[in-house]
Amino acid sequence: MFTAIFSLTILGATLGLALGIAGRFLAVEANANVAELEALLPGTNCGQCGFPGCSGAAAALVGGAAPATCCPVGGKALAVAIAEKLGVRLDLSGVADEAPKLALVAEDLCIGCCRCIKTCPTDAILGAPKQIHNVLKEACTGCAACVAHCPTEAILLHPVPVTLPHWVMPKPSSAVSVGNCVTSFAERTAWV
Repeated sequence: MFTAIFSLTILGATLGLALGIAGRFLAVEANANVAELEALLPGTNCGQCGFPGCSGAAAALVGGAAPATCCPVGGKALAVAIAEKLGVRLDLSGVADEAPKLALVAEDLCIGCCRCIKTCPTDAILGAPKQIHNVLKEACTGCAACVAHCPTEAILLHPVPVTLPHWVMPKPSSAVSVGNCVTSFAERTAWV
């Protein structure tokens, strides 16, 4: 019994050492810019940009095959960050900052064809053939892949309902209008 344990230990240590050495010598260096852009992207891998996931979009952005506005999920803030990172000019006229949306199924229209389940990249839709489907709100990214494949138009995107966990305080304006003049925060608090 000790011989078997000893031989398996030696075999495991030898193979582990060989894999460690091979990993060092055969490592493929990734492009640092691609990794940085991939960290900027939302990571939902929804495919709305037309590329296979956020890593494919990051590689296309670095290669110049995609514009800085290719990610609709990120909105204007992400487009500006990508443009600054790549050092390219940016035209924000075609980018809309929309509120986050979730897919919802109209139960009276759903026929249970399962086309939406097959196209959802995050497996956020539950259901069975010829049964009404439902969307898991926690898993839905609002990518609209299911909306395009629903033959009865039973799935629509709706804004995320404002609840206590999802509520965000709106940013205050940087200037307050007083009569006909506009004063900044620094000017209003200068006497303090």
